[in-house]
Amino acid sequence: MSLSKVLRMISGHPGKGWPATRAVTPQMPPRIVSGAAMRATWIGHATVLLQTQGLNILTDPVWSDRVGPFGLFGPKRVQAPGVTLKDLPPIDVILISHNHFDHMDLATLKFLWRRDRPLIITSLGNDTILKAKGIPAVAKDWREEVSVKPGVTVIVERVHHSSSRLGADARRALWSGFTIRSPAGNVFFAGDTGWGDGKWIEELVRHSPFRLALLPIGAYEPREAYSEDHIEPQQAALIFRWLGVENAIGIHWGTFKLTEEGVDAPPSDLSTALNKLNVRGDRFRTLVPGASWDIPAPR
Repeated sequence: MSLSKVLRMISGHPGKGWPATRAVTPQMPPRIVSGAAMRATWIGHATVLLQTQGLNILTDPVWSDRVGPFGLFGPKRVQAPGVTLKDLPPIDVILISHNHFDHMDLATLKFLWRRDRPLIITSLGNDTILKAKGIPAVAKDWREEVSVKPGVTVIVERVHHSSSRLGADARRALWSGFTIRSPAGNVFFAGDTGWGDGKWIEELVRHSPFRLALLPIGAYEPREAYSEDHIEPQQAALIFRWLGVENAIGIHWGTFKLTEEGVDAPPSDLSTALNKLNVRGDRFRTLVPGASWDIPAPR
């Protein structure tokens, strides 16, 4: 990494092609969404509030201004969360895909644990990090399941990524996506993933069709540096079609500058990819922070 990149990360300056800040109008989601209705609200980055079956489920919650060691280093937000913590409804379930700082934010998790006592589900090894901070979690291997309540199950899924907090602990904890299986329809949250050999996508087909998928579309340039760990929008579109996804939201973009593409490149590149595949753009959306989408019922 060049000296200029190191200095940019320490200072929090977003770098060329990114604004220092973007205006966000925080929204207030409903307290509860019952029955087969399903609402998804993009908070920012990989943080999504999913509401269905009377449950409030939160993915990779990150409200901190910086994502890095001790909260002092690392990329700084260019846009605030789309929902403030005080306006966030009580959380029943938290899914943590892996231990990178932009997905496992200990300050946010400590706040949510103290306030709501949610069921925290993650993959093997991440529970050790959380336990050291007084945050209990259920950790499972790929393909293992956790019952949330009768009829609702979370399945820990294999994806293609990596893990580390400070370098020396590389790959000592597992990374994963999640399938949420419920009477309202299945939901897939990918967390962070590269394409790899594609076998993980073939495995996921066993849970299709998906009413909703939360798929990363950012942090992909230059490809020679990031193709192993991050899919690009074109690959996200292919996964959407391959898995038989009915609706999807593009996540993991526009919040922290992690790589070299422009702040608005991911949704633009996704739109181009969807057009090439003849997929309607209203089925695979990008949202502004705080925006909600009432997910159509399964066809």
